[in-house]
Amino acid sequence: MLGAMLAAQNPAVAKAQSKTVPVAYGLFFFGALGIYHFVANGEFSVIITLGVLIHCLAFVLLSLKSMAEGSMSGISAKCLILEALALACRLSSTTWLNGYLPVDASGDFIYQAVEGASLGLVLWLLHRALVSHKHTYEADADSLPVLPMVAACFLLAAFLHADMNNRHLFDTLWMTGLFLNVVSVLPQLWFISQTGGVVQACTGHYIAMLAVSRALSGIFMWHARHDITCKPWVDGVNHAIWAILAAHVLHLVLLGDFGYYYVKALVQHGLNFKIELPCADMV
Repeated sequence: MLGAMLAAQNPAVAKAQSKTVPVAYGLFFFGALGIYHFVANGEFSVIITLGVLIHCLAFVLLSLKSMAEGSMSGISAKCLILEALALACRLSSTTWLNGYLPVDASGDFIYQAVEGASLGLVLWLLHRALVSHKHTYEADADSLPVLPMVAACFLLAAFLHADMNNRHLFDTLWMTGLFLNVVSVLPQLWFISQTGGVVQACTGHYIAMLAVSRALSGIFMWHARHDITCKPWVDGVNHAIWAILAAHVLHLVLLGDFGYYYVKALVQHGLNFKIELPCADMV
């Protein structure tokens, strides 16, 4: 905890982050424009690729924080573990099956490459937290049990998955990845509540980008709701699309309180802010 406070108060660290964060936003913004115009030719389905691009941006911002501070303070390793599992579950499907990919050209390679890059960043951050910078990782605060979450996500996915891949296992894994993404934010919010409710800029940007990514994915799924099929448990009820949409809504609800304080801090202080959250609002 002391390391986190010192890093946050270090003017050199704050200055470095104030320069790198706008650069990261700018590069990803122009990358998104390029994919939209030159790869997808403006097709609507590219919105889900833009969602995974912003998801990747979230991990880039978290990596910038870790590198600038030379530590893993303020970051939940359990959150990263859930994110890694979610990405691995989705990639087990999207790298060779087409059921959950955008129909435009971005689904041929870019979608999977971006998710692969996200997984690489998460694994690198986990290595820093658990191996190379273990002394800076605040394990005592990262105390929320995640194994029951993983088990619950898999069991729910086994019953609620769609059949877009027409392969029971890989449809289940894709849905498991979605559910794991939803609950992956809980360890980070719990961590923040256990460390006084203070959120530094890059961590705040990371959580905000998760919300933006989920919103874009949710818009895509809403528009594709008539195209997503399943073997219904009840005649005439497509349980899969309702489970998918409910997962997106739940994810945004979990981040709702944080989103209010994030926007407030962004308007008042710009990109280089510090949020002090009421711990009761966290989890």
